[in-house]
Amino acid sequence: MAQPKSPGRTSPSRRDAVKIGLGLTAIPYFAWSTRSLANPSPNDRPQIGCIGLGGMGTGDARAHANFGDIVAVCDVDSLHAQRARDDERIGKGKADVYKDYRHVLDRQDIDVVSIVTPDHWHVKIAIEALEAGKHVFCQKPLTLTLEENQLIRRACQKHQDKVFFIGTQQRSDRQRFLRAVNMVQKGLLGDIQRITVGIDGGDVGGPFKKEQPPQHLDWDMWLGQAPLVDYIRQRCHGTFRWWYEYSGGKFTDWGAHHIDIATWAIGYDREGMGPVEFDGTDAKHPVPFENGYPTVDDCYNTAHDYAVHCKFDNGIVMTVTSRGDNGILFEGTEGRIFVNRGRITGKPIDENWDAGKFGEEDLVRLYKGKPYSNHKENFYRCIREGGLPVSDVYSHLQTMASCHLTAIAARLNKVIRWDPGTETILDEQAAAFFARPRREGYDILRV
Repeated sequence: MAQPKSPGRTSPSRRDAVKIGLGLTAIPYFAWSTRSLANPSPNDRPQIGCIGLGGMGTGDARAHANFGDIVAVCDVDSLHAQRARDDERIGKGKADVYKDYRHVLDRQDIDVVSIVTPDHWHVKIAIEALEAGKHVFCQKPLTLTLEENQLIRRACQKHQDKVFFIGTQQRSDRQRFLRAVNMVQKGLLGDIQRITVGIDGGDVGGPFKKEQPPQHLDWDMWLGQAPLVDYIRQRCHGTFRWWYEYSGGKFTDWGAHHIDIATWAIGYDREGMGPVEFDGTDAKHPVPFENGYPTVDDCYNTAHDYAVHCKFDNGIVMTVTSRGDNGILFEGTEGRIFVNRGRITGKPIDENWDAGKFGEEDLVRLYKGKPYSNHKENFYRCIREGGLPVSDVYSHLQTMASCHLTAIAARLNKVIRWDPGTETILDEQAAAFFARPRREGYDILRV
């Protein structure tokens, strides 16, 4: 399949990458001259519509309610939508309920939409939300394919007056992840040589029973662009990510978090950057595969045991693995640290090597000129003030490229090469996974 091209870029050296990470190159800033809210109230609280209200969607909606008023809730599962409407921390019994997200986007009074659907719905809804004039919060992983990366990037470039925020909350963890990123970028570990990204293994299960979908669920709408298949309960809520049809397993689940922190730290989170080779020869799937596709349709099919080696053009090797602890290990010429959501450890931490070298100025730099704050607070600050949020869409798309390519290499059990400047897979078989056919009626808007 022919792949759209983007302008080529010269990849940075290891030292240059650190300089980029330190913010020594220009960061786009979009200043606003008019108030951004459609119907500002006296206390300037935006009106919010929440699309997708399962477990994660419920948690996100409750957090959004601290900064605005939720006036609409939407889910293809009517039980989810009604529960959110009645939740005293979300709809408060007053929010309008919808099954079709387009009714939310049609509302002129809604300023912000929160998209917390299964992964294969993210980009379609997000692009239409931008076209409808909304600010967008979208959970990770944002995209399903490399093609979707390009489609959403173009939409965000067109609508630069709208804030697009990704739910990668590790970017707001001051005590662990931000400290690790700062330490690497300040060169306190010397030249980084290896990074190990532990993301655990995916679930194994099946064969599962095929049955009629429950009456409260619109199964056809839930499937969206994905192929029309029989309902299996384990394909749906909560466990959809263990099927390549809707997600990428742990590669895009935890990978969207940990690969993000790893590439941010070494300055490879900008457009045109990323690994150039992905070795997926040490990857196993719970069902037989042929030419990168599962041969059975009633079992989880994403990889569960793997060590995929991703090589950068500056010599750094990043291994994405299911083996060992969940977290990120940075190994440099002068030290090593391990960081995850529970701890940050290593001799540099024990000996407090970053004493006096991680303060408010560093946090402002990492926050793209904004003061350090709660994750979603940063989103709403950017809506009012302009500028890119800490969890910006552009760096996230570079992470997603690495996640998708890691999954493709694992699916094919081979080494593939990638040109991040032109966004081209340099392998004919692997290039077929750049995009996926979409079911009629569920195409993604091209802007």
